[in-house]
This record gives sequence, structure tokens and C-alpha cells, in this order.
Amino acid sequence: MVKRILVFLLLLMLLVPTLATVQAAEENQTVYVVPLEGAVEPGLYRFLQRSFAEANENGAAAIILELNTPGGLVNSATDIRELIYNSPVPVYAYVRYSALSAGAFLALACQEFYMAPGSTIGAAEIQTLSGAAVDEKTVSAWEAQMRTVAQNQGKDPQVAAAMVRQEIAIENLVTSEQLLTLTTEEAEEIGFTDGVFANRAALLAELGLAEAVITEVVLSPAERLARLVTHPAAATILITVGLAALVIEIIVAGFGVAGVVSILAFALYFGGSIIAGLAGSEVIVLFILGIVLLLIEAVVPNFGVIGLSGIIAIIASIVMSSATPGEGIRIFVMSLFLTILLVAGLFRYLKRSGAWSHIILQYSETKERGYVGPTDFSYLLGKVGQTVTSLRPSGAAEFDGERIDVISEGTFIPQSSAVKVVKVEGTRVVVRVQ
Repeated sequence: MVKRILVFLLLLMLLVPTLATVQAAEENQTVYVVPLEGAVEPGLYRFLQRSFAEANENGAAAIILELNTPGGLVNSATDIRELIYNSPVPVYAYVRYSALSAGAFLALACQEFYMAPGSTIGAAEIQTLSGAAVDEKTVSAWEAQMRTVAQNQGKDPQVAAAMVRQEIAIENLVTSEQLLTLTTEEAEEIGFTDGVFANRAALLAELGLAEAVITEVVLSPAERLARLVTHPAAATILITVGLAALVIEIIVAGFGVAGVVSILAFALYFGGSIIAGLAGSEVIVLFILGIVLLLIEAVVPNFGVIGLSGIIAIIASIVMSSATPGEGIRIFVMSLFLTILLVAGLFRYLKRSGAWSHIILQYSETKERGYVGPTDFSYLLGKVGQTVTSLRPSGAAEFDGERIDVISEGTFIPQSSAVKVVKVEGTRVVVRVQ
């Protein structure tokens, strides 16, 4: 009997630390709260990817996505859906204000979704960046995805379909003349939401996580930049500004403000795309190559092949930095159109304001107007002289007591060397060692 009591006490001593450990683990549960705000785009995906990885590494009990989004890109939405599906940590959606379009899709992709009073969900019609309707094939595929995520969550797929197609009518809910967007009350009445909670604390209590430690994930400065730049509207503006400033810099001699503006605009565009994971440093190399080829085209006579290659390289770098090739092409075409309007409008303003006269000559330079052309140095051809300075490759030489600015054929020529003029091109006098 004594032995049994001793064995029991021994087992009890072994179990107490284990139970204490379990209880401590439950008391120290962590919930990651991740804001899903603004447009759904590649920058948001990268932010959520980091957030989910941190939650998983730190053994979080749950992830709560707090939604307030007007929607966004379908490709980014489907990428985020896969992120949610593959997460080993349960993911719940809490619609704080609105979950429209791609936002509705993501709310339904979570394990469960909840709503705050006064919030809305729906209006998931698919459109192009310009707001135009898309082809039936694309609409059908998007509707199927909306139905699927709704079914996976145990919701009525017909309600999800009515958010995509205007022609779908549901009695006492929506007519065939409007897209379906549900208020909190409507969603609760038809059982389309898993619950309505006035605040996060009430939701955590429902999930059994009232005592959990809350970790709120925030965007880093780099992620904020990536989210801003990868938005189609912001990308179009940056490319337009970059192209317009580049055109102005090429027309106006010298490197000035326009050149700096162009560099900054393209640096923001490509930098944001790289941070968002849409492209690597190769797009920058491709873009710079395109600019170099255009500059070569401007100074080297050819049949336009170099210039055309430069244009193709620039277009390719912009397209490769977008979420999809189709989106990249649309952004570039829109940017090109806006660039033409912007440059044309700017030049028209400069002409009217009188500033144009500081850039372009208003009158032909004739002798009658007092213009004196450059000196003709053709008489120096074949003459032998001596360098006054070192030629690296340019410098000065003296011919028959006259000091002339000259240039070597590319080699270094020391001072006080005998040189011969081998070519004269206007004011450009080329020499070589005699």
C-alpha cells in the first residue's frame, strides 16, 4: 500500500510541471493582427507573406486579417488566397469597414470571416484597369473562384456569384439590375457571415483567445513604398513623369532638372517593383541599356536599328516590372499617351510664355544679323606643329606660332611632342605623333 502511494506521488510530481507548462503556453498564446488595407496589389502580397511567416515562426495561435479594401488586382488576390490556404496558422477575416471586389474574395478565402457593425462586403465585378468590362471567359473564371471560396467556407455560392454578375437575382436580396453588396445586417440575416462583433476584443473572446497576446504587424517604410509604387495608377504616373522628363532633357542641351526628375521617377518605379518582388536588378540593367542605345542612335548614323533596340529594351524593362505582362503593356501604353499630351502641352506653354526663346533660336543666324561662323581650320591639314600641353586625348598645339585646340586619335601624347594634323572636321582638329 505504501509503495502504491509513493508511486502515485511520484507520478503526480512528474505531471504537475507538464500541466503548468501547458497552462502557461495557453496563457501566452499570440494572435497576429494584420491590416489588409487599400488596394490589393503585389506590394500587399509581399507584406502579408512576411507577416504570415513571422506568425508561423513565433507559433501564433491565429492570424486575424482586418479588412478595409476597395479591391484590386485579381492576380494578387489569388496569390494571397494561396498564402491563406497554405498557412499552418488559422486565418480569420474581420471586415472592419469594407471588403469589396477582391476584398470579398479574400474574406471568403479565410477559415471564417466576421464583420463589424456598419461594414459592407461584395461588389466583386471584374474590370480592366480602365474600368471597362472584360470578356466572358475571364468573368466566368472569376465567378467560379468566388463560388469556390464561398463553398469552402460553408456559405451560399449563389450569393457570392451575385457579387460578380449583375444579372443574377436573389429574391428579397438583390435584383438583376445591380451587383450584390451586403451590409452587416443583411449578411447576418442570411447567414453569410460567421458573426458580428463591435470590436476586436469581442471577436477574440468568441475565438477563445481573449487572454492572447496581440501582435499588430505594421508596414515597413520599404513596404509602404512598394505598395504605393506598384499600384497601377501610381506606376502610370511615375512612368509618365519619367518619360516626359527624359524627352525634355534630350531636347534641352545639358543635364539639368529634367534629367534629375527622370532619374528619380524611374528609380522609384523600378525600386518599388524590386522591393515588391516583381522583378530583379536585371530590369534596371535592361532599362539603362535602352537609354544608352538611344543615346548612341542620336550620335551615330545608322538605319535606326540601334534606336529601335533601345526602345524595345525600355518597354521590356517596364513590362517585366509589372505584376503581369498584360498589365505592364497597358500601363506603358497609357503612360506613353499621357507623355505625348504632357510634352505637347508643356512646349505649347513655353512658346506662349516666351521661355521657348531661351531654348530654341527664334531667328536664323545670318551675317546680316551679325552672326560669325566658326573659324575654318582646313588650312591646317598636313601641317606639323608641337604640343603645348599633354593630349589626354584633347589639349593644345602650336602651328606656325598659332595656338590651336586639338585632339589626338585616342592615344596619349606628351607635351612638347611633334604632331601632324591628319584630319579637320569643322572646328575639330585631329593630330597624331609625327
